[in-house]
Amino acid sequence: MNSNAYLAHIAEDGRQQSLLAHLRGTAALAADFASAFGQEALGELCGLAHDLGKYSEAFQARLRGASQRVDHSTAGCKELLRAEQVHCAFCVAGHHAGLPNGGNRKDSGDESSLLGRMHKPIEVYERWKEELSLPAPAAPTQTDPLRNAMLTRMFYSCLVDADFLDTEAFMQGGCFSRPAAQTPAALLEMLNAHIEKEGLLRPQNTINTLRAQVLRTCISKAADQPGLFSLTVPTGGGKTLSSLAFALNHAVIHKMARIIYVIPYCSIIEQTAAVFRKIFGEEAVLEHHSGAAYDGDDDCLTERERKRRLAAENWDAPIVVTTSVQFYESLYANRSSKCRKLHNIANSVIIFDEAQMLPIPCLKPCVSAIALLAEQYRSTALLCTATQPALDDLFQKLCPGLTRREICPDTAQLYEANRRVQFYQAGKLENADLAQQLQSHKQVLCIVNSRKQAQAVFALLRDEGNIHLSTLMIPAHRAQWIAEIRRRLQAGQTCRVVSTSLIEAGVDVDFPAVYREEAGLDSILQAAGRCNREGRRRASDSIVTIFRSETAAPPIFAPNIGATREIMPFFPDIASSEAVHAYFQALLSLKGDAALDKFGVLEAFARETYPFRDVAERFSLIDSGTKTVYIPVEEGQALCEQLQSGALSRNLFRKLGQYGVTVYPNHFAALLRAGDITPFGEDAAILTNSELYNKHSGLFLTADEGKAIMV
Repeated sequence: MNSNAYLAHIAEDGRQQSLLAHLRGTAALAADFASAFGQEALGELCGLAHDLGKYSEAFQARLRGASQRVDHSTAGCKELLRAEQVHCAFCVAGHHAGLPNGGNRKDSGDESSLLGRMHKPIEVYERWKEELSLPAPAAPTQTDPLRNAMLTRMFYSCLVDADFLDTEAFMQGGCFSRPAAQTPAALLEMLNAHIEKEGLLRPQNTINTLRAQVLRTCISKAADQPGLFSLTVPTGGGKTLSSLAFALNHAVIHKMARIIYVIPYCSIIEQTAAVFRKIFGEEAVLEHHSGAAYDGDDDCLTERERKRRLAAENWDAPIVVTTSVQFYESLYANRSSKCRKLHNIANSVIIFDEAQMLPIPCLKPCVSAIALLAEQYRSTALLCTATQPALDDLFQKLCPGLTRREICPDTAQLYEANRRVQFYQAGKLENADLAQQLQSHKQVLCIVNSRKQAQAVFALLRDEGNIHLSTLMIPAHRAQWIAEIRRRLQAGQTCRVVSTSLIEAGVDVDFPAVYREEAGLDSILQAAGRCNREGRRRASDSIVTIFRSETAAPPIFAPNIGATREIMPFFPDIASSEAVHAYFQALLSLKGDAALDKFGVLEAFARETYPFRDVAERFSLIDSGTKTVYIPVEEGQALCEQLQSGALSRNLFRKLGQYGVTVYPNHFAALLRAGDITPFGEDAAILTNSELYNKHSGLFLTADEGKAIMV
């Protein structure tokens, strides 16, 4: 290569990639990615313009070893703003530093705003015109700020993924390091074989007849046009497999790229992903969440793990199983690491499992994102739940042209056919009385609202076969106890479980009796789904007892309990679809409109000019005020020792996650004052007082924040 040629990269072995080749390669990839939502031309424009600043002599000198730092992003940004291509200008400006705020024309050369870039002096880069010209496609004309913001993030995703991939291909000698993808059609063949092998459409009992009916309906509805769907099926009705059957058939018929399964909590993910891997094999299913084992340091990973980590960065897999936190926070993020995957959400089937758990403080932004994906990006969104939230009015307000279609419209008939329990309201129960009632059962599940209450009730139980579950126990121990619960239930052994709400969603257990502390109606019905789940007993013998605790419910539950109390007198059958709908309407009314967008996301975009950075910094689905206490037990002891030695890595923290307990600041401060923990940074510590933790009860706390941490 001519030593005077303009270069984009120089590999460690001395190989050189010309700048023109990199711009064209990135543009081709970005155009291909943007074709998923019909914007190939603007995707190409982003790719061609993103590194125009590398044509400056200063950058070329930097590439060959000079120490001067050079801004190479602003040049392309300026060219695109002159061409009135604002969406693309944002993408180029932020392809390394993240999408900036829009700002105003009075801004100085501050890189924190897009318009500030226009005032920033940069190195001369005009030589780009000697090698290429920029196309002039029509700019998008829509005026809605949320739609424009989503479109900008989609272009940004296309650009940063294309930039990474083209650079990776050059550095690795011309190929991408990605696992071979299986098509939805191939996966559908595997699913059909599994359905036939398991006889899922040849039911042998009443509950399996219901599941078969739901499965057939989902398969038949898959031919419907893409858009917004719901699947409202009673707990235990086979929603997971049926929704997957709809999704794969739908994807094949409408030539969609992948299935994305969005789950509220990590505690449900592993079980769901395990079901999918049993059907499709390891390589077809990508888990992407905080506990993903392949997200370690390159030198610690096998080649297969490295490929899986790279796939997690852009969701380049046929089936992605992820958390609500990962999904929604990516859609409102501004950094390349989180936004890189977004273009692969387009032209996909997205299943929102346990849709009733959409976080109310972020409900408006979440519903808006779902609606825009279904309306603008060739995606199908499926809200899958036993208790469908009353969101139609909100969908209509945010996206008037979008209509939700229920896959199983005979919901009332399904619930009646699936009636497996009876509800009994016991009023207030003192802990001693509650423990005495639990003691009278050989097998019983009791779910309470706080971790402190779970420990208190559990401490009152006598004899063997008593099990406690809460997030005060490390995940490794919770998993062991859930396995023990299933074993005891199947063997007919004594099994009395006191748990927080973590057992309500996605944990398949079948108890003959359930006690549920007063809570939101959706939580009560989820708890009821753990009673007589397989329909082996008469409904009249399967009692779900609703009670009030001796202590006041944590404040976080007050609106949910209030909504339940408000509607209960009017619905003798609290499990009816009418009761559920009335509950969610009451809950949203009690919360108030302002509480549905805690961080003011929609207002920010309506009021300000593209506040990408500001919104990304404050939008969060989880309480960021919690802290982690690592418990040095079993394998966690060696991991804690490694942490204390300073040998830190991402892989270490992933493994430590199985030995961590999340606590609120007042708990953390109390443990610190007592000398029971050794702090590690501001938000973590290692437990040093071993007497405060045991496998049966978890971490003992002397204070209670009044909130239940759900994982």
